[in-house]
Amino acid sequence: MNKKWVIKEKGDPAVVRQLADVENISETIANLMVQRGITTSEEAKVFFEPNLEYLHDPFMMKGMTIAVERISTAINKNEKILVYGDYDVDGTTAVALVYSFLREQYSNVEYYIPDRYKEGYGVSLMAIDFAQDMNCKLMITLDCGIKAVHKVKYARSKGIDVIICDHHYPGDEIPDAVAVLDPKQTGCSYPYKELSGCGVGFKLIQAYAKIHNIPFSDISGYLDLVAVSIASDIVPVTGENRVLAYFGMKQLNDAPRTGLREIIREAEVNRTLTIEDVVFKIGPRINAAGRMESGRKAVELLVANDTRKATGISKEINNFNIERRSVDRSITTQAMRMISGDQRRLNAKTTVLYNPSWKKGVIGIVASRLIEIYYRPTVILTESNGFATGSARSVQGYDLYQAIEACSDLLESFGGHMFAAGLTLKKENITPFIERFEQYVSETISEDQLMPRVLIDSELSFSEITVDFYGFLNMFQPFGPENMSPVFVSRNVYDTGSGRMVGSSGEHLKLDLCHESTGSLSFPAIAFGLAEHYDDIKTGKPFDVCYSIEMNEFRGKRNLQLNIRDIKPAGKSADNRAS
Repeated sequence: MNKKWVIKEKGDPAVVRQLADVENISETIANLMVQRGITTSEEAKVFFEPNLEYLHDPFMMKGMTIAVERISTAINKNEKILVYGDYDVDGTTAVALVYSFLREQYSNVEYYIPDRYKEGYGVSLMAIDFAQDMNCKLMITLDCGIKAVHKVKYARSKGIDVIICDHHYPGDEIPDAVAVLDPKQTGCSYPYKELSGCGVGFKLIQAYAKIHNIPFSDISGYLDLVAVSIASDIVPVTGENRVLAYFGMKQLNDAPRTGLREIIREAEVNRTLTIEDVVFKIGPRINAAGRMESGRKAVELLVANDTRKATGISKEINNFNIERRSVDRSITTQAMRMISGDQRRLNAKTTVLYNPSWKKGVIGIVASRLIEIYYRPTVILTESNGFATGSARSVQGYDLYQAIEACSDLLESFGGHMFAAGLTLKKENITPFIERFEQYVSETISEDQLMPRVLIDSELSFSEITVDFYGFLNMFQPFGPENMSPVFVSRNVYDTGSGRMVGSSGEHLKLDLCHESTGSLSFPAIAFGLAEHYDDIKTGKPFDVCYSIEMNEFRGKRNLQLNIRDIKPAGKSADNRAS
């Protein structure tokens, strides 16, 4: 797929030079800092030296005082508390965090994860009935609930109070809960709006600990769960999230909880974990429990203290993940056939597919895979409880949530954010939805948004690539949305002649790249999914590459390696600029 290379605007040259002089760093590193809004030594200190003291006061969040008071009352009265959360990574880590913390203070607490297939996303009536049967007087929802207006009314009719902890955008009406914690709700003055669902849960226990004189050191051990949620839910790694992720990743590497330690072992990660490892190795395994069986299994793992039990559950979850990969590959193949065999679908600005036999737990992954191939807003639907239910994914820069909202009269329910959403509709509304969604997207999406982009930080000479330079780059971690691993472009490079295709199907390239300005100095490079360029590369002609720099560790040896994002013939990479 052809990609547009977009090079970020350089920082103000005077500011870059001054920062480089003051900090004694190269102008390339200083430019990366300025592009991220770091222009002074004080801002550099905050960014590069995260401190838990930078966390905001949890009581700045609207509803927090009432929430803590209601939990305290429940504990004083020995009322049973139900901790409820979604079945994905963010939800299960949030439940594990709040449940484990409350259990340390109080024994009369239970947790509940809805069944993806019987109950669906969000607060369910079955869960409220369960809470009533268990004589629960307080229900804490995590990573869901902000749109559960009618479910909260139902709970209150059963004598159950609800505290909502969510991070999704609210609807027009806020549920009539005892307390609603969501930084995105109107009237909430909390300064950071991009917490994960688990992050909101952490702020709740932080507030409770503060009121009850529980040392912060007693709750900092939960930050490994918060880091996993931040990475897996793809929230911005900026501001408070950066602090939480930084210390959470440190916890995850130095002393992870038993369940996470075992899933890391099962994933065979034998080096320092990064956010990327969580996204691609840890998160999918935790998610697989809810996709293939029950998210409750993931919480069992995350709250486990016994190593033998955790080992057994992690192996079971790993098997779920293997099964999940097989199922989503099969559905993706079926979906591609549906598109390739229909000219109208091929030429559309959207992809909307329905098959009642597709497994609900993997359709979100299938939507993401189809975007990698066709690159356009995508909705994958299957049947559940007599309705069509689905997952939607967007392309960079296009607001999917608004597009779905424009079809809201055809939907029973929907929720999500700019890049991902879930929806449910009557089966007779599938065709009208396909037509309306296509029409709205066609009228509002630009041709530029329908072409994948590689966002490049700056041009770089191979002569600048050293171990020290990589050390400075590594200080920008943890990486994630709005603080991605720096990407560079180098022009007129060539392979030394040792380049070859690798991978089970020869779909990747292993190269040794050099540039005439650096003489015999070359850098090993890996180019995933770019084997289509092999014939051109082996001719010896120069080409342009965009890449990130990483440290490769193999059999105890470490060396710098270029991770190639894209390849273009020399002179064919347009200098598109982005602010």
